[in-house]
Amino acid sequence: MTTTIRRLLDLTVEEHTLTVPLVWGDAADTRTIDVFARVVTREGGERLPYLVFLQGGPGHEAPRPFHSSSSPAWLDEALAHYRVVMLDQRGTGLSTPVGDADLAQGSPAVAEYLTHLRADSIVRDCEAMREHLGAETWSVLGQSFGGFTTLAYLSTDADSLADVFITGGLSTVTRHPDEVYALCYDKMRSASERYYRRFPEHREVMRRLVDRAAAGDIVLPDGEVVSPSRLRSVGSALGTDDGWQTLWSLLERDPASNAFRYDLMHAMPYGGRNPLYFAFHESSYANGHATRWSAERVEPDDFRTDVTLFTGEHIRREWTETVPAFQPWRDVALDLAEFEWPRIYDEVAISASGARGAAAVYVNDVYVPLEYSLETARLLPGVVPWVTSEHEHNGLRSGPVLTRLIDLAHDRRIR
Repeated sequence: MTTTIRRLLDLTVEEHTLTVPLVWGDAADTRTIDVFARVVTREGGERLPYLVFLQGGPGHEAPRPFHSSSSPAWLDEALAHYRVVMLDQRGTGLSTPVGDADLAQGSPAVAEYLTHLRADSIVRDCEAMREHLGAETWSVLGQSFGGFTTLAYLSTDADSLADVFITGGLSTVTRHPDEVYALCYDKMRSASERYYRRFPEHREVMRRLVDRAAAGDIVLPDGEVVSPSRLRSVGSALGTDDGWQTLWSLLERDPASNAFRYDLMHAMPYGGRNPLYFAFHESSYANGHATRWSAERVEPDDFRTDVTLFTGEHIRREWTETVPAFQPWRDVALDLAEFEWPRIYDEVAISASGARGAAAVYVNDVYVPLEYSLETARLLPGVVPWVTSEHEHNGLRSGPVLTRLIDLAHDRRIR
């Protein structure tokens, strides 16, 4: 293990690197990885309890604690109450990141390796880091996939958690991925129609752009010939508070311009920077299932016929052939789609966990559907649900969501 201490203005940042098993619980498998975390403390907060932040994804590292616009908006509020542990989840950031260079091992080996990067293994990494820091318990803030990981935490190690804060991450713990993605299509249908009610002229713009994509006439700076399904995935932006602005700005541009091509490249979800996000995405909803390209299989008929309906975090098998960044990962993604993922959530254990805290549930969430979040919320009577339409899925980054959750958790404790 290694530890480095840095000073950033009024913040102390301790950088910790632990070497842990790749496969927890299998002594015969001697493979290891590094897990990295930054512990951020504001001056005067050296004795505060710990809060570990679990980032959304899967496949994204924790944000960096800079005093700039890139610093997470919630960090100041968190540092008033906690020392914040910014954990790079295994396979991301400085935690033995997964990248294109790994493909030299061959697709079967890489696919097998990725099966050990799930939320249950992240929980074991968290426990190793907590013990390394000498904390008997700590609190957790789980955003999106980080909330999924928190539910896995409550399934196995609830005694290690003091307060639990979840934002846009109360995943279903009982339903099949097909049910989730089908409901997400319903959410995207509603989001699409809301957008077109505000900007009705853009429906015809979108129709013409899909025609251009079908003819192979939209080529991105990285060489991708944009398919209609990739183009429609820009609707993922509608899942964020200001995402409609991204979409509006894009659809206002001349499709032959450099500005359009570059903006489109950045507006579409998934990409080459974090290949785990694409290759691994559907597994986050697999609780004892193989996904077999779930989102593609359950696409409703109206999405097949009405090309102006936007999609969100719905991935397509065809992208392994049309997207340059995904082409090298084709065989890995195909293997993972057929993999029978073990169960990761224990509904009985979650219900018996005694967890306390608060959770933001977003009414219009196009990624983690409200209906299934409320089902899971009923398993956690000590976690106060804040059901709100004030924010979209990225509310933690764009508003004072954590302040509200801390207040709700505190009010519950003093009653």
